[in-house]
Amino acid sequence: MGKFDGVLLATDFDDTFCPDTVVVPPANLEAVEYFKAQGGVFTIATGRAHRTFAPQLYQAPVNAPVILSNGGQLYDFERDELVVDKPLPPTIIPDLLEVLEHCPQVGVEGYYGDRVYMWNPNHWIDYHLKKARTQAVLCPVEEMPLPWSKAILENDNEFLLPAQEYIRRRWPERYEAIFSNFHMLEITAKGATKGGMVLELAERLGIQRENLYCVGDNQNDIPMLEVSAIPFAPENCAQEVKDWGVRLLPSCEKGAIAALIDILDKHY
Repeated sequence: MGKFDGVLLATDFDDTFCPDTVVVPPANLEAVEYFKAQGGVFTIATGRAHRTFAPQLYQAPVNAPVILSNGGQLYDFERDELVVDKPLPPTIIPDLLEVLEHCPQVGVEGYYGDRVYMWNPNHWIDYHLKKARTQAVLCPVEEMPLPWSKAILENDNEFLLPAQEYIRRRWPERYEAIFSNFHMLEITAKGATKGGMVLELAERLGIQRENLYCVGDNQNDIPMLEVSAIPFAPENCAQEVKDWGVRLLPSCEKGAIAALIDILDKHY
């Protein structure tokens, strides 16, 4: 028995648990080990797909299934098993072609299993692939295989905002269209969000909402901050997250998760 029995902590990975240097602060790792030793359940809720998160698993000492693709999938890495899958509907192909007619400047990434496809590449796609340490196959959208766990539209924010507005207005019942940063608009199936999947995981583990805590730094994290007993964010989070209303922690680089666990240590 430990003080964190029945407590679930779900954290965003990039720029929340792990900084842009892709080296997790030692304080975070030490705090997570303490949290788990006291009975806590720790997991990651990331926009990364299986292919781009799996190489980083050694830095994420989870003891529960991981939320991937912004809530599109729940994956148990211990069993190497897909637990929940909420793929994009097949309409994503013609719908994206329609989006590209209205917003031709945006680039596209489509995630099919462990393969990544791209179309209309630009420097933001190149930056993202390098950061994720992966490669993508250049392929016209209409020739990409389905189903996808998610799609990403990429370019400067001024080009992505009209694309987000178009998707939300045209197909509100089909898709989630949410930013993971200023240059990446992530598309998942309607209802496939980090918040929805965190609740799914908590239910599977028998964890009550009052013992569920989430932390993230960008728009795509707000759905899980909404279901958190206390919503947390690193101090260098997106302004939209600050404006939404969160309890601020030190920056990612200064050990945001270690600071959060210290707060929980005093709370329980």
